[in-house]
Amino acid sequence: MTYSHILTETRGRVGLLTLNRPLALNALNNALVTELMDALAAYDADEGINVMVIAGSQRAFAAGADIKEMADKSIQQMLDTDPTAVFGRIRTIRKPVIAAVSGWALGGGCELALSCDMIVASESARFGLPEVTIGVIPGAGGTQRLPRAVGKALAMEMILNNRTLSAAEALQAGLVNRVVPPERFLDEALLLATEIASRAPLAIQAAKQMINQAYERPLQDGMYEERQTFYNLFASHDQKEGMAAFLEKRKPEWQGQ
Repeated sequence: MTYSHILTETRGRVGLLTLNRPLALNALNNALVTELMDALAAYDADEGINVMVIAGSQRAFAAGADIKEMADKSIQQMLDTDPTAVFGRIRTIRKPVIAAVSGWALGGGCELALSCDMIVASESARFGLPEVTIGVIPGAGGTQRLPRAVGKALAMEMILNNRTLSAAEALQAGLVNRVVPPERFLDEALLLATEIASRAPLAIQAAKQMINQAYERPLQDGMYEERQTFYNLFASHDQKEGMAAFLEKRKPEWQGQ
């Protein structure tokens, strides 16, 4: 499928999606976000893809939402169109999604990165949620996901006082997985994705689901579902293959079944 605001390609078992509004620093308008979610869903359904990477340019991952689209909207128009609801579709993606972030990741761009499962950042990356400076608050998960990622105190300062985190600060706070030079950020994200994509697909998807639910439900409920999911994997070919390969001291051949 051809898209107008993103670029897509495959690298082995990795699907790469690149935001492509360079003149607007990849500002997230409705068309771009819709295309991105559609492409993620397509890769999620593709048995040849195990992991996805979302990237921007070296200058900007995404410099926020496209304010021109919403500046004059009324509350009823915002409720009727519900433009931030589409971000919730990332939660339905079964396979891991890695954000490759360089340059600005502000507002909706930061929220998009927060929606992903992991973040690889370049040394030039800058993370912020400046919505209070234009009279609103983060509306695509920022007030909920950021405290879970960096803690309440730092999230309060970032959201209430427009504090921007450097890549080094984001790493220290636990927001990102690793920081690399700008010229390597995409290669590093693809390397991480390729490593994960080489592992048992059903187990990776189940683990992702359980980790995400750890943030969304009481511990005892999560422990019960984790146990049931663990047992369910014993009905899969990959569990039999993985354990046999371990005992036979060979590399497993995953089938995703």
